[in-house]
Amino acid sequence: MATVAEKYLLKALAAFSHRCVIVTPELKILALRTRDGGEPSAVQGQACHEVLFHADSPCHDCGALEVLRTGRAAIRRISPAGEAAGRTTQRHFFSLKDEGKIIALACLDAEVQYPRGLSPELTGADAFLNNLIMSSVDGIIASNRKGRILIFNEAAAKITGYGQEEALNGLDIRLIYPGDGAREVMRRLRSDEHGGRGKLTPTRLDLLAKDGSLVPVSLSASIVYEGGREAATVGFFRDMRERIRIERELQEAQVQLMQAEKMSSLGKLAAGVAHQLNNPLGGILLFAQLLTEDYNLEDRARKDLERIIEDAERCKHIVRELLDFARQTTVEIRPNDLNQAISRVIFLLENQPLFKRIEIVRDFDPDLPKVPCDLQQLNHVFMNIILNAADAMEGRGRLTIKTYQAPQGDRVRVEIADTGPGIDGQVLPHIFDPFFTTKEEGRGTGLGLSVAYGVIKNHGGRITVCSAPGEGTTFVIELMLTVASGGEGLG
Repeated sequence: MATVAEKYLLKALAAFSHRCVIVTPELKILALRTRDGGEPSAVQGQACHEVLFHADSPCHDCGALEVLRTGRAAIRRISPAGEAAGRTTQRHFFSLKDEGKIIALACLDAEVQYPRGLSPELTGADAFLNNLIMSSVDGIIASNRKGRILIFNEAAAKITGYGQEEALNGLDIRLIYPGDGAREVMRRLRSDEHGGRGKLTPTRLDLLAKDGSLVPVSLSASIVYEGGREAATVGFFRDMRERIRIERELQEAQVQLMQAEKMSSLGKLAAGVAHQLNNPLGGILLFAQLLTEDYNLEDRARKDLERIIEDAERCKHIVRELLDFARQTTVEIRPNDLNQAISRVIFLLENQPLFKRIEIVRDFDPDLPKVPCDLQQLNHVFMNIILNAADAMEGRGRLTIKTYQAPQGDRVRVEIADTGPGIDGQVLPHIFDPFFTTKEEGRGTGLGLSVAYGVIKNHGGRITVCSAPGEGTTFVIELMLTVASGGEGLG
């Protein structure tokens, strides 16, 4: 039998002129009271979103689900037709518990009257401001002095990986900054050096996303004051990931362009020097041969002249190789013999002082098919990797160059392995980065491997490296036997 207090509570509920809904934790209707006081029983056991909103799933911003998740009451503001007359409606959600366990959820609509003359303007401004914040392409996050988040728009959710409700219902603003980042931002806001006290001009920093990754952003922020005291802070976060990616690609393109110009200049210089050397070399050969033909020389003198002729012929061969190496000035993709190309590079290098104590092992596949490529560009790639290997071995060791057709049959591989000291694991991921070098200042630009990577990628191929300290280094170059479209890499 109901107590007097319970009877009065039931009478108050019966007199309630707004909608009241009681649902189970599974959102099934237990009781429904409409605005006109009706109590339809036919809807009991049905999902509230199906009956009230004709939806197949719970509302996107369901207050009942928030109560279940947080254990706290929730409020939602709705937009009734009477809003223009100075009224608005709030929907209150709270739990009904038995021995500390939620057994049901209640939803009550309550009308709120705003002061006459202010409601339309304030309501309209509030809606406009909310739309402005939510539609901003930059992340907008506001928090109070304790770090509780008050505003968290969709862009902020995309940047950080936190859901909007998740952020508004317990995320501390300090958790999205790595280390002591939040304290540093507040220090700058309170100083006069970064846009004036209470303001922070655009500053590059990293945010800590929900998955633990660091997201580069540009942050503009300000302190919100009430009565001259700090009440809150608001930050505008611009995601810089795409911009940084574009900047990196532009930088790599500029580096490759600079390197191409450099190699073009070197090619022209080599061609000019080679032409100038050809004339005196021709004279040396001509007069040496005349001496052997026109004079009856003793054996020692004849052998000396033959040595002169032999060395002059070798010089002419080297000059011819330099001319072939430097002749091409435009990109030309056509089938080429990689064995022959690598042999030519080795010929130009093997008698250099740096290679005197290096054993060069050639392991070429004699049946290697021709590869469509720009031979001039690949010559530079092979030369750069071989020179790096010789430099790493400090002129002493074994250099093994192997060519073969990959098991897939659609590509060939070139392996260049040295017996040098190897590459440290922390350095290995960066060796193809532009301007990255471990050499002493003045001994390297950090461009060689970056350009090599770009050349192979533009050929639709792939270049990888395998190395460990004390175990030497092996570069593996893969090139397709068919021309790839758009410079796509290997899968």
